[in-house]
Amino acid sequence: MIQSVSGHSLLRVESHVHTRRTKQKLGSGKGPKQWGEMKKEWAACKNGVMQSPIDLSSQRVKLIPNLGKLNTTYKPCNATVKNRGHDISMEWMGNAGSIQINGTEYLLKQCHWHSPSEHSINGRRNAMELHMVHLSLETNVTNKIAVVGVLYKIGRANSFLSKLTRDVKSTTDQKDKRNMGMIDPRKTKIGGKNYYRYMGSLTVPPCTEGVIWIINKKIRTVSRDQVKLFRFAVHDYAEMNARPVQPLNLREIQVYDRNARSTNN
Repeated sequence: MIQSVSGHSLLRVESHVHTRRTKQKLGSGKGPKQWGEMKKEWAACKNGVMQSPIDLSSQRVKLIPNLGKLNTTYKPCNATVKNRGHDISMEWMGNAGSIQINGTEYLLKQCHWHSPSEHSINGRRNAMELHMVHLSLETNVTNKIAVVGVLYKIGRANSFLSKLTRDVKSTTDQKDKRNMGMIDPRKTKIGGKNYYRYMGSLTVPPCTEGVIWIINKKIRTVSRDQVKLFRFAVHDYAEMNARPVQPLNLREIQVYDRNARSTNN
């Protein structure tokens, strides 16, 4: 069962959860550039070679037709929403489904938002980014975490976020956790027909590497009021809670585009 102590312990570390010290330092002028020097356990934030986020440059991507469409088997499940100070997160409390990557099942555990977007495309950042965090409990799997990212630009209000408005407004304190009832993760519309994929890291300390990143190529829309809602709900130091873009180094950015498949074989 996912409810095991080991599973929850790993998720708490690997699901973009700041420690109290991180929050204090972010608010005191010691942000992402200093993370790697603040604690030895966070050395990867400075010395890592597979850090996230990155710029998804068209000149660096490699078309991989056999990646195939991202397979998801999401389903409605009870969820709670929480203000973690540095972001707004929603956690599914049971089996909310999974995604399949290279034959491995990654179970959906939680999601949260960053503003502006953490990943950029050809040097341009968007208004907001959703991270859907998944965890594999298979013992023979090295890369335990997979994050699916969805970028948002300013436009029409997002219907999924609209349903969260009342709860987000009500969770202004870090101790607040609201039961939202049954939430269907399929309503996030993460897509999967066209996407980028690369190996990266957590975007907050300890900046653990070995995270599989999948970024949907289709950019969704969000209203200005929705962006303001998520910015103002968090603590002042985190209104702009996106880590700067990190060097790509020698990594490969894979891309699956079903429309380009026939012209690139």
